[in-house]
Amino acid sequence: MTVVEDATPLRATDQFELDYAAQKSRAKLSWLIASVLFFICFGFSAWFGDFFKVTQVTNVDGSREWRWIIPAGLPRLGEFIEKTLPVLRWDSLGGDLSEWFWRWKTWLNLLVETVLIAFMATALGVFGGFVMSFPASRNLAPNKWVLWISRRYLEIARTVPELVWALIFVFCFSVGPMAGVLAIGLHTAGALGKLYSEVNENIDMRPLEGVKAAGGTWFDQIRYGAVPQVMPNIISYTLLRFEINVRASSIIGYVGAGGLGQEFREALSLQDYTNLSALFLIILLTVMVIDYGSEKLRHKVIGLEKGPTT
Repeated sequence: MTVVEDATPLRATDQFELDYAAQKSRAKLSWLIASVLFFICFGFSAWFGDFFKVTQVTNVDGSREWRWIIPAGLPRLGEFIEKTLPVLRWDSLGGDLSEWFWRWKTWLNLLVETVLIAFMATALGVFGGFVMSFPASRNLAPNKWVLWISRRYLEIARTVPELVWALIFVFCFSVGPMAGVLAIGLHTAGALGKLYSEVNENIDMRPLEGVKAAGGTWFDQIRYGAVPQVMPNIISYTLLRFEINVRASSIIGYVGAGGLGQEFREALSLQDYTNLSALFLIILLTVMVIDYGSEKLRHKVIGLEKGPTT
């Protein structure tokens, strides 16, 4: 007896369902492998970072016992917060606040210096990052050598921390705000140049091709074809970076680069926790005000770029 095999070809819908099922199965397998690798890396990192460490703690009665380091250390966080908070009484609130912010004139001057350092550093960083972002973009670089050199410069500028740049510039130009401006500005140029270049690589190339067809140079293509498309994102990244630079400029004073950092260093070295909380509150309020203003400005600029709605 001869068996005749069914040689009827699959319909297009059946083939699509088979391909879709196979693709879905491969996607599930990929997610499973990625999840396993993630948890392995996470567990190894936690072990390497002493998250699983067991330490000895002293109880109130003087006895000692072994505990996991996280629950053993969390009570000390509350102890630190308790030390930093001042004693405020309603009947003597004015005097208590005056005692808390007893160096407010000095702190206010240093706060102004901190904000000015952040502003000037952001301006320098925006200029450097904006100029270098176009040759560092794969779709806009004139040639591969310009692309390679531009990207390596941005990598070096943003890889070295601000504190290290500040140490270098303090050694070169002595202590003062100038070292802080140069340190934060150079790091900002590297960070924003990277972000700007990624925005540039997602633009529509047709306007640039039109400028080129009309006889425009590479600079004309950037000026009239690329810049109008990337300006809203550049403004958003710039305002965000200004907030980051305000926080950075309040820290680099540790190495003598100006700003409130020198007060932070003095408060920590003298274990003056109330001064430390006052300085933290000043920085927090300043960043909140800057964040509110930058958000309003960003929304206004983006609204103007979109044009009036009907």
